[in-house]
Order: sequence, then C-alpha cells, then structure tokens
Amino acid sequence: RDHGERILNIAMAYGGREEIVEAVKKAIRDKSAASVDELSTSLTAEDIASHLYTQGIPDPDLIIRTSGEIRLSGFLLWQSAYSEFYFCDALWPAFRRIDFLRAIRSYQDRTRRFGR
Repeated sequence: RDHGERILNIAMAYGGREEIVEAVKKAIRDKSAASVDELSTSLTAEDIASHLYTQGIPDPDLIIRTSGEIRLSGFLLWQSAYSEFYFCDALWPAFRRIDFLRAIRSYQDRTRRFGR
C-alpha cells in the first residue's frame, strides 16, 4: 500500500495483548494442517505480523503517550519494538498543537539505533 509520507493512528479501547493473541491464533489456523512440532519450527514473526490489526502499515517511528503516565499500557506491543517514545503530561482531550510540536522536536533531536 502507498500510505504517503505520514500515518497517524489513534487507538481507543485497544489491547496489545489481545491483538497478539488473535494474530497468533489466525497464524496457527493458516497452518492448520501442520502438527504441533511443525508449528513450533515453522511459525515465524512474519506469520504473526501479517495478522496484526496494523498489517500493511509500517511500525510507528514515534509514539506519544499523553496523561503523564510513563508506561505503555499494552499499546502496540509488537509494533513498538524500535519506536521512540514521548511522554506528555497533557490529557488527550487537552493535547495541543504545542504539545505535538514538542514531541516532534524531541523526536528530531534523537539518534535512532533500532536496537543496536
């Protein structure tokens, strides 16, 4: 898919664990003829990723967490492995343009290492 340069995802009533469990179940169903031994050696990260809610969308570069909480709360557990995080005290309804610009500036000042 061609998503252009930017994608904005807003997740509400979302559970990262549930998403991963559902993706694994679907990946296993796709390999329904396989035995447990075959599944244990053939099931790949790509098999699971292809069944996530965000399939076909790139993993996020930046995740902004509002509300002053410094935790992920299960948000995009699989997809955020190499994401940068920005934590903001503003609550979501009060999140302003200036808060967004601060997050972007913080992101621009970072050197991404992608796990290295």
